[in-house]
Amino acid sequence: MERGGTRGFLPPFAHFATQAIHAGQEPEQWSSAAVVPPISLSTTFRQQAPGQHAGYEYSRSGNPSRNCLEKAVAALDGAKYCLAYASGLAATLNITHLLKAGDTIICMDDVYGGTNRYFRKAAVKMGLNVVFVDCSNVKCLEAAITPETKLVWIETPTNPTLKIIDIQACADAVHKHKDVLLAVDNTFMSAYFQRPLSLGADICMYSATKYMNGHSDVVMGLVSVNCDDLYERLKFLQNSLGAIPSPFDCYMCNRGLKTLPIRMKQHFHNALAVARFLESDSRVEKVIFPGLPSHPQHELIKRQCTGCPGMITFYIKGSLKHAATFLKNLKVFMLAESLGGYESLAEHPAIMTHSSVPKEDREALGISDTLVRLSVGLEDEEDLLKDLDQALKAAFAECKA
Repeated sequence: MERGGTRGFLPPFAHFATQAIHAGQEPEQWSSAAVVPPISLSTTFRQQAPGQHAGYEYSRSGNPSRNCLEKAVAALDGAKYCLAYASGLAATLNITHLLKAGDTIICMDDVYGGTNRYFRKAAVKMGLNVVFVDCSNVKCLEAAITPETKLVWIETPTNPTLKIIDIQACADAVHKHKDVLLAVDNTFMSAYFQRPLSLGADICMYSATKYMNGHSDVVMGLVSVNCDDLYERLKFLQNSLGAIPSPFDCYMCNRGLKTLPIRMKQHFHNALAVARFLESDSRVEKVIFPGLPSHPQHELIKRQCTGCPGMITFYIKGSLKHAATFLKNLKVFMLAESLGGYESLAEHPAIMTHSSVPKEDREALGISDTLVRLSVGLEDEEDLLKDLDQALKAAFAECKA
């Protein structure tokens, strides 16, 4: 990994590792001068006189542990503000509450299944209109915007087919229209590989459960913004809706950030090795990994990102039986939902993470019975490749018998 940039990608964001360790962590903010921020479990805080507090009054409204985390994430996103929530979907809910009945949301057609489910089955019941559009084609996005459009929601890379969306082009299209917000789900990339706000997005959100925490032991959402008014509106909703993370979870995620640069570099290294192995294997129909030159938007991701995460999808040759047998025979990769932890995971989107997406939509998006999604972890490269090879052998041996 070259210091000036990896394989033609953008150079790393300056001072990222230092900010991950020190931003928002100043020992001077604690009477004990603790180097590691303590966990503040208190739900309430003493006031010197009625209405005179030292910055905190009730833990839903603000908490020292959450404040530390929010400051750190804001720095890593190159943002002015960050807000933490109880989950990624809680963050999505809060953003959606910026809108009113009759407003329209344009959502990328290929998104996390939970986002699709929330917009399709919950948001519409609040009187919001939701249309799903292939935002990787900016002309499709432009054609879909109406006077009622108030929010455009994209994720890049998309989940699970890993399309890359030109954030700057989308921002330019969206901001031709007054009072339309562009939100980018940055979960797959993490702050280490992509900064949506610097590319023109109004909102950068995460399921911090994934790479930002990185240890598969916290469920959390994060939202970063630069606009003062937008922050105040979201801060009001954070307090009013109350979907906040616990102080302990804030401590855990804050700790996870300290190793984010090291983890993401290794995720990229291992994923590239896995993608190359799968692409050369005759038992695999197609590999989708933005870090490969074969990805149709490989040049785009190099223009807007500093690298690639550990997410790979591929089509195994054969049928559902081949895919299921492959997944059941994995030993190092674990058959489980979620992603972005230190451990390698594998799943079947059509049956697992995206089962709530209507079947006809799944088929149109390419989420077929032979599509497998991998979250490549931090294990030894050799062990990962051996595991994939033996599981592929087992799949074709059993299905042939």
